[in-house]
Amino acid sequence: MIESKEQITQAAERIAALQEEIGSVIVGQKTVVEQLLWCLLAGGHALLEGIPGLGKTMLVRTVADTISLQYSRIQFTPDLMPADITGTTLIDFTEQGAAGRSFQPGPIFGNLVLADEINRATPKTQSALLEAMQEGTVTAGGETRQLPRPFFVLATQNPIEQEGTYPLPEAQLDRFLLKIGVSYPTREELKEIVLRTTAATQHRAQVKMTADELTELQMYAKHILVADDVLDMAVRLVMMTHPAEADAPDDVKRYVRFGAGPRALQAIVAVSKVRALCSGKLHVSWSDIREVAAPALRHRVVLGYEAQAAGITTDQMTESILSALELTR
Repeated sequence: MIESKEQITQAAERIAALQEEIGSVIVGQKTVVEQLLWCLLAGGHALLEGIPGLGKTMLVRTVADTISLQYSRIQFTPDLMPADITGTTLIDFTEQGAAGRSFQPGPIFGNLVLADEINRATPKTQSALLEAMQEGTVTAGGETRQLPRPFFVLATQNPIEQEGTYPLPEAQLDRFLLKIGVSYPTREELKEIVLRTTAATQHRAQVKMTADELTELQMYAKHILVADDVLDMAVRLVMMTHPAEADAPDDVKRYVRFGAGPRALQAIVAVSKVRALCSGKLHVSWSDIREVAAPALRHRVVLGYEAQAAGITTDQMTESILSALELTR
């Protein structure tokens, strides 16, 4: 429970120190790091999308190091089976020859699970993550087991290679709180990456936060206030992603097939609270809603064929909606 403004200020400083420590290993990508921390502090899962070699895996590992979380990596491949993720029941024999059963936990039993190249596994294997992401449990061998807390799935995928991949179904995409785009580094950042990675010694991030401290900050974020008028703007934002909505911009009516669902609104509000906390504020403002809209809606708005042919993106649709909303404020 938040009892003073000083608590918020201290929380913002702790988050800033965490972000700075991650930046000591990861070159650039400040927006990506910031959005990833938003996701963790909101208690959600993230989908990182970018071409190979941009440091997505290194970023996730560095986050696990700085927060002292149990890290687990799953390399998704077409031959990966659900039991390879969740675990399996083994038959054991005692010295007397009696048979017994024991459960061997899979790599999903961790605090921070990296699902590397998640779209390379078959839908059957991808679905093994659904219960874990939604309920925080795994059902195997007729028994439901609780996953460690906190629990996060951070998945990566390559947007340019389509051969041998299986696109994530919309229902699974919706389980990710944010979809974070990882962009190509600038010239100066590229030089710094080479200097750091080819040096005789390489810096490794130090622990800046424990799992318990992370859980405490998550509770702080939940107590950030949201005024009715700000909440109404967030509701209008999500409703205007639907082409059948009367207030939807013309671009949305033309290019969007399906708008975002209720989880989009939950994501926008939850992450906006975290952004307000990171800024040392006690309440959510319109600027918070605006900044989190794109990563929250990026994977929840389904575009039509005309948009794909014209090269229209969901981020452009989101910006169109935000501009229309600001004209009516």
